[in-house]
Amino acid sequence: MSEQDDMAGLVRAVRARVPMDAAQMLVKETPERIEAVLAELPQILVDRIKAYLPPELPLQASKSLSEVVENTVGEMMDPALAVLPQTTTVQEAIAFLRNHDTPQQITYLYVTDAEDKLIGLTVIRDLILAEPNQTLTDVMLPEPFALTTDMDLADAVKAAIHRHYPVYPVVDADRHVIGVVRGWRLFERQAIEISAQSGQMVGVDKEERVYTGIWRAFKMRHPWLEVNLLTAFAAGFVVSLFEGTITQIVALAAFLPILAGQSGNTGCQALAITLRGITLGDLNSHPVRKLIGKELTLGAMNGLLTGIVAGVAMWWSAGGSGNDQGMVLGLVILLAMTGACMASGLFGVLVPLTLRRYGADPCTASSIFLTTGTDIAGMGLMLGLATVLVL
Repeated sequence: MSEQDDMAGLVRAVRARVPMDAAQMLVKETPERIEAVLAELPQILVDRIKAYLPPELPLQASKSLSEVVENTVGEMMDPALAVLPQTTTVQEAIAFLRNHDTPQQITYLYVTDAEDKLIGLTVIRDLILAEPNQTLTDVMLPEPFALTTDMDLADAVKAAIHRHYPVYPVVDADRHVIGVVRGWRLFERQAIEISAQSGQMVGVDKEERVYTGIWRAFKMRHPWLEVNLLTAFAAGFVVSLFEGTITQIVALAAFLPILAGQSGNTGCQALAITLRGITLGDLNSHPVRKLIGKELTLGAMNGLLTGIVAGVAMWWSAGGSGNDQGMVLGLVILLAMTGACMASGLFGVLVPLTLRRYGADPCTASSIFLTTGTDIAGMGLMLGLATVLVL
């Protein structure tokens, strides 16, 4: 095998692997060969592979030959290895596969018309079972689903979720085949996006990893903590409006964190379901009003049951301290818990949808705004009811 063929095979092998495995393969090569391979890859992929390479490896700053837009299908596209005209016979197609350098990397044969436009794909199984003199037009699946190179990766992931194909063709505006994307890459991206949601909800950037430097991690996290501080002031201001009520009914102070914690957890449950629906594309077919109705109902049910327990605890606590308003205070806690859980369920749906509506990432710091909303609603409701019903 010539040096050129060997290098081409190494490039194909690296492109077919995740960055970590690709780096483990390259680390066995000389620095010169590593640079030659990286020069054939998209810059985004180069950066990710380099993150797993030993830092002491003497590599020059290489410039990729193929630039792509980040977070698009082109970022993870591989070359299309089997594109054949529709007039190709089954016998010719099988001969093509047998003579190919890497037939094991071919999943489908992509069939094109006289203008080189994608019109179908042929499964290898159907090719083997067909008659030798049949053409690919006779055995192909017409009008296959295809991605476009500029398609956003989030949209590509949603499209793949409902199809589960091993390989997806990538076409340009004229439906010329320019590459393929392997399904596992899309599902890997989906897993990464979902795993990043828990961090993004509290202001941790999805690009931050365990090996991210302290200064960079600080710059990513701290602005959202400042936002959280400002929103906490808003909740504190609401509580200060009822300072007289708390002074006269000291028992309420002990139940404020209980109410905040319970309603906050309810809101986080609704938030998690909403973010999952956005990521997986479920909300494209499921009406938002139905989701809001569901979360309001769940909030009422959960709030009522937990409110009964908390109300009994308030009644027992107030009675033990000699407060003759224990029954009314228990009712206040019951009503406040029910209302707060309903409000938190509503916020859990509206916060990410509102962020998306105004072009922001619906995952980013969602829980910060959710916590503020639930605290203001829950604490304000409990203290307001106590002011009206007890004092």
